[in-house]
Order: sequence, then C-alpha cells, then structure tokens
Amino acid sequence: MTLNTNRFALAAAVTMGILYIVCAAFTALAPELALRFLGWMVHLVNLEQATEVQITFTGFIFGLLPILFYAYIGAWLFAWLYNRFLQPQP
Repeated sequence: MTLNTNRFALAAAVTMGILYIVCAAFTALAPELALRFLGWMVHLVNLEQATEVQITFTGFIFGLLPILFYAYIGAWLFAWLYNRFLQPQP
C-alpha cells in the first residue's frame, strides 16, 4: 500500500496546526505553567532567566506558519521515502 504524499503531508500539517493552536491557548491562559513545561521539555535549569510569556496575534501567526510548513515538508518527505522503500529493488 502506497501513501498519497500530498494527502499525508496535508494531514500532518493540519494535525500540527491544531496542536500549535492548543499549545498557544494553553500558554495564553496559563503562562507561568506553560513556561515551566517548556523548561522541563528543554531541560532549562534556571527559569528566572526566561522572559515573560505573552501570546500576541502576530507572534501566533509567525509561529504557526513555520510549524505548518515544516510539518508538511517533513510528512511529504516521509511518505515519499516510504513509497520508495516499498518499490522492489533491482
């Protein structure tokens, strides 16, 4: 079974977009907790050096666009490679 590379990539990009929106909403509603989670994920030891977390519409859009782009490209490449590996080798 081969994957439709464009549909797979679009599904991945939409999924990442939804996750980004949930993350941005969480950050806007609970910035201190979001900063603490970020510290845990990237192994920050001293969170006092981090700046205040604030979600703006411009920042939201400029964060969402690269997420969608990279998710689409990464998923497209994954599907393309998957389909190539399914082909019989000479």
